[in-house]
Amino acid sequence: MSNKSVGYAMLLLIVGNLIAVFSDALIKTLGDGVAVFQFVFFRQLTAVIILLPFCVKSSLPELTSGLKWHALRAHIWLFGAVFMVFAINSMPLATANAIFYAAPLIMLPLAFVFFREKLSKQSVLTGVIGFIGVLVVIRPTHIDWAAISALVVALTLAGNNLLIRKLPTHQTVAQTLLLTNLVGMPASFGLALWEGEAWNWAPLLTAAGSSFFILIYAATCVVAYRSVESNKIASAEYSGLLGAVLVGIVWFGEMPEIEMLIGAALIILPLLLLAKVEQKQKRARKKEAQTVIEMSLESDFSLATDPTVDR
Repeated sequence: MSNKSVGYAMLLLIVGNLIAVFSDALIKTLGDGVAVFQFVFFRQLTAVIILLPFCVKSSLPELTSGLKWHALRAHIWLFGAVFMVFAINSMPLATANAIFYAAPLIMLPLAFVFFREKLSKQSVLTGVIGFIGVLVVIRPTHIDWAAISALVVALTLAGNNLLIRKLPTHQTVAQTLLLTNLVGMPASFGLALWEGEAWNWAPLLTAAGSSFFILIYAATCVVAYRSVESNKIASAEYSGLLGAVLVGIVWFGEMPEIEMLIGAALIILPLLLLAKVEQKQKRARKKEAQTVIEMSLESDFSLATDPTVDR
């Protein structure tokens, strides 16, 4: 891992999640009649076209390094993208995003089980309070297919972010994103054929816009989760909920209720407190290390100037 600060990594995730909301908004403009597998294939196709100019000088060994992990992430991403289209078109934008943001909470136990990450009390508490905020937002009185789809999306987001650890660190962000989309294209194309719908290229431009915004989000995830342990920054993913609320109001006229505001506060405030605690702990560790060095230097100096010491 790099030495980037927790605050820097969290800022990246906040920016990425706010931008990702616009990808979701574009998907919502399609309505229920869209051929889902076709649209997902168009997203991957346009993503590859966007990324190719940044990877034309890449060597074959660079691109094939860690291919099995890229393939796993690609198909998890594809699986989640299909359910994302259904969820976004079946419920209000902010509600769908609220369920998506169960991903950081899912990441905590997954990181503990698969990567043996130590869970601090602060990160666990932040995740739990944030998830309570999600429940306040959606007020689940029954589980329908839209809610289940959104939970599947949350699970795939959590898995994809954790698997970033397995990717070769020498690959650039553009190479990583290119492979995630390119390796998954045969499966998405096959699903589009299996869907049996007549090919409609009208949503291609919408797919390109959605790909552009989601690529920015994915890039911030790659950089952030390569830099810092996921349990320390995963709650920053919740920040996009505020963006979803605003976009829902302005673009789709989806006015939030008081429960939405309370839930958003439960999500965001623990996030800010976690960042403050982590920053305070980092300063304390730095000060402690500096004190140890100074004491060691003083001890060495004392021994060097003590005439009773046999040299």
